[in-house]
Amino acid sequence: MTIRTALPADEAATVALWQAAGLTRPWNDANADFRLALANETSDVLLAETDRALAGAVMVGFDGHRGWVYYLGVDPAQRRAGIGAALMAAAEQWLKARGCPKIMFMVRHDNIATKAFYAALGYEENAVVTMGRRLDDD
Repeated sequence: MTIRTALPADEAATVALWQAAGLTRPWNDANADFRLALANETSDVLLAETDRALAGAVMVGFDGHRGWVYYLGVDPAQRRAGIGAALMAAAEQWLKARGCPKIMFMVRHDNIATKAFYAALGYEENAVVTMGRRLDDD
């Protein structure tokens, strides 16, 4: 397995993987998220490949205070092979290289399997509530 930075030409395959992994939602434009991540120097998309096939992807960014991880997904046919853990390690390294002191991400409260995955990697739940508001609905 190799991990590399995504290129614009990787958009369709990456978004298709995120869809297959169940990460996309109708109210979020995953294609636009991919393009924005590549367009900003404070974010990126990292890809895991096996035998030249896309096996997993993660979006990572640093807002100057915290690092954020989004869209960590693995091809359902290749799960339980360490790809997700390798992508999280790569995201951590990406953030450390930029001086980031803390990594954060959001998991839906009822996603028990994903919570267990992150707990096995040493992550713990924080006692916070995320709040949001759409800015593109105006």
